[in-house]
Amino acid sequence: MRSLLLPSFALGSLLSLAMTPTVSGAEKLRTIASQPSWILATHQVELALTRLGGHMAPVTFYRDTDHPVQPYHITPWQGEKHDYPVPVLAPLRGDFFCLPFGGNDTAVNGEKHPPHGETAGSPWTFVGSKKQGEVLTLTTVLETKIRPGRVTKELSLVDGENVVYSRHRIEGFVGPTPLGHHATLAMPETDGAFRISTSPFRFGMVAPGLFSDPAKAEYQALQIGARFTDLHKVPAAWKGAADADLASLPARKGFADLILLLNAPGERAWVTATRRDQGWMWFALKDPSVLTGTLFWLENHGRHGMPWLGRNNCVGIEDITGHWADGLAASVAPNVLTREGIRTAIDLSADRPTAVNYIQGVVRVPPGFDEVKTAEFGAGTVTFISPGGLRVTAPVRHEFLKTGTL
Repeated sequence: MRSLLLPSFALGSLLSLAMTPTVSGAEKLRTIASQPSWILATHQVELALTRLGGHMAPVTFYRDTDHPVQPYHITPWQGEKHDYPVPVLAPLRGDFFCLPFGGNDTAVNGEKHPPHGETAGSPWTFVGSKKQGEVLTLTTVLETKIRPGRVTKELSLVDGENVVYSRHRIEGFVGPTPLGHHATLAMPETDGAFRISTSPFRFGMVAPGLFSDPAKAEYQALQIGARFTDLHKVPAAWKGAADADLASLPARKGFADLILLLNAPGERAWVTATRRDQGWMWFALKDPSVLTGTLFWLENHGRHGMPWLGRNNCVGIEDITGHWADGLAASVAPNVLTREGIRTAIDLSADRPTAVNYIQGVVRVPPGFDEVKTAEFGAGTVTFISPGGLRVTAPVRHEFLKTGTL
């Protein structure tokens, strides 16, 4: 699905932003794909952040080259007039922070949060922008009301890198809460154009409840609650059907499914999406002690209600701590994951803020580099290695995941 972008924006016409000590005019909003947005840019990367919901897209990587890359999805209904049933649908695009993560259909202790929380559908406030050395940072803030708190969003770019560093600092909002990032990539219509790879995981599991309801003109193709240990072999919904290869996307047109991978313990976890035909790879890095799982929303024209109308083709690669997308009630209660010692909520404290640090980026890959077998972390670099031994190295300050500083 092609993003709805303004051509002048896609060409990266804001090079001057990278040359000033503060982001020139960043406090001024530009309307991008129907949403007023703040802009942050270096020579290599330009990103837009919507005021409504704090959604990050479009993002142009390698903007100083003849072949810039825009990996994130923007929903096809942008610019249309709808009575959206939930706030997050209006700006829905790219990556955004969810607190509490999930549908939140059930009230908990008198709290009834909107899907993916106020952070995903309420207006954010511009705080400021600054350039310190090679690092350019845009800061916005949201005061939550349903459960009182304050979330500070910092997005940073580093000169010479094709990487976005995200830091969300949560103050107040006391109590156990599911949370996470909701990165959403645009999918082409050609089956198998993307290859998905991840760091080791304990196991994967299809959502244990109905995710796509036929009564709402939604359809899913994977076996409810099925467990698996290989992303290439995931049980299908129909008896006798071949296993689905979820490492090859898009696939299964007409269906929308949800799976969760529970990350193996370690210093870092990673996920990649390789666009073989265009020679680039998107990646995300996280601390698995903070974000315990990676949720995949496989949306291939599988929803036909408003405003979807069978038009949406994307993959959500969502690094979270939570009980799939079921929200606060399911995540704080004993569940199938907590019974195995897997945390599905973070206990937010009144005594100290909680920070969630996250990294996303793009790196060029050579012909024959189809997917990732493993990743090696050096000082300020990460090297991705294909099954055939091809190597690509990206400058990434992955220490940020632990320190929160650049």
